[in-house]
Amino acid sequence: MDLHSRAKPMDTAVAVAVAVVAAALLVRVGDADITTTPIVSDARPIILFEEFGFTSGGKAAVSISRATWQLRPGSRLSSVDSSLMGFVLIASAQFPGINNQTQYYAADPGGGGRFCVLTSDYALPMLRLSDVPPGGVTTTVTIDYPDEYAVVFSNCQDGVEVTMDVRTEMYNVRRDASGGTRDYLPVGLQPLPAIYAGVAVVYLAFLAGWVWACVRQHATTERIHAVMGALLLFKALKLACAAESMWFIERTGTSHGWDVAFYVFGFFKGILLFIVIVLIGTGWSFLKPYLQERVKSLLMVVIPLQVIENLLLVVIGETGPTRRGWVVWTRAFLLVDVICCSAVIFPVIWSIRGLREAFKTDGKAARDLKKLTLFKRFYLVVVGYLYFTRIIVSAFLAVLNYKYRWGVDVAVEAASFAFYLFVFYNFKPVEKNPYLYIGDDEKEAARGRGHLETDDGALILSSDSWGCRTIS
Repeated sequence: MDLHSRAKPMDTAVAVAVAVVAAALLVRVGDADITTTPIVSDARPIILFEEFGFTSGGKAAVSISRATWQLRPGSRLSSVDSSLMGFVLIASAQFPGINNQTQYYAADPGGGGRFCVLTSDYALPMLRLSDVPPGGVTTTVTIDYPDEYAVVFSNCQDGVEVTMDVRTEMYNVRRDASGGTRDYLPVGLQPLPAIYAGVAVVYLAFLAGWVWACVRQHATTERIHAVMGALLLFKALKLACAAESMWFIERTGTSHGWDVAFYVFGFFKGILLFIVIVLIGTGWSFLKPYLQERVKSLLMVVIPLQVIENLLLVVIGETGPTRRGWVVWTRAFLLVDVICCSAVIFPVIWSIRGLREAFKTDGKAARDLKKLTLFKRFYLVVVGYLYFTRIIVSAFLAVLNYKYRWGVDVAVEAASFAFYLFVFYNFKPVEKNPYLYIGDDEKEAARGRGHLETDDGALILSSDSWGCRTIS
């Protein structure tokens, strides 16, 4: 069978795969830069293994063991040419050139045969499977030109399944008195351990100040303030674990289990963040000392979604694009994140609408106007924070030079800290805060209603529901 007879379908598949790889370069696909990945009966034309920002003199090593291949059932090929399968290094700046080559061959398959990434002038060859002995082999490439490179496996035969164990090791070399020390962090992430550690200390100081404020104003401290304090604690612990994880990766290439602690604390931090936004947005313990049924229902949606989102984050971070279905998992994560971000906006809108109606009807216009102003600001800040950390940061990452990828993390942490400052300052426990003051009429209404259905369908819960208490 002529290997060029199915040029157009194969080239189209390569074009799609190249686009996926280029998009994956915008995502931090993993923490460790010494990884072992099993590939089992995989026929994908391109598989991205690792991407890394190199300085001059950096090293990229690939070890192959137990490599086998076979024709997929129904393949039109009569035999397998192992020289058409192998590993290459591709600089991120070269992906547009490879994509152009792929499109050219797809449009004109008779003008030069099927395109193969292994033979592209834009790719730096590392190893072909025809050169792999039965016992396995390791090849190391020294980087002469600093850039962000991706280790890519290319299979230029349609219908050939490959099985192998692949170990990748990527590092820069720091010149010192000992002759050279390996640095397993990409050049664009090297400042992050110190940055994360510093921000963790800031949040611990923030937490200490919050505890002091709650103790000082214990008479006006509500349960929501304890939840807010827990949020600060888990935020600080998550950052501390991130710093430790990256510190170990920098020196050894693996996180030594700190990534597990990072995911655990990140899980609780993510859930608490959305709970705080929902509870503050609906005015629980601020505008009213009770929780409405629709808010309870919303929490029953947001919390499971946050659990799913954090599980997806672990799958994405620990598997990487080498796994089939990684793109689907990534899209699912983005979808769940968008749903959560949209859902937490509703309580703020409900509170603004209720305050606007109260402002028109009752006799406490000045107080209601202050509350309305605060919750409008809270709405804008929440929307701005979510929009910046989800949309603006992604666009920023797409255009940022690989040497300054740490700037994205700094921007996210700066935005997060500004958001926390706004929320904690405006909703801190202060005696007779005009924004948060609950009048005697609201207290009596909460005491006397119990389970009472209101005109808008909201169910006001009694004092023993959801741990809410009446303020006395």
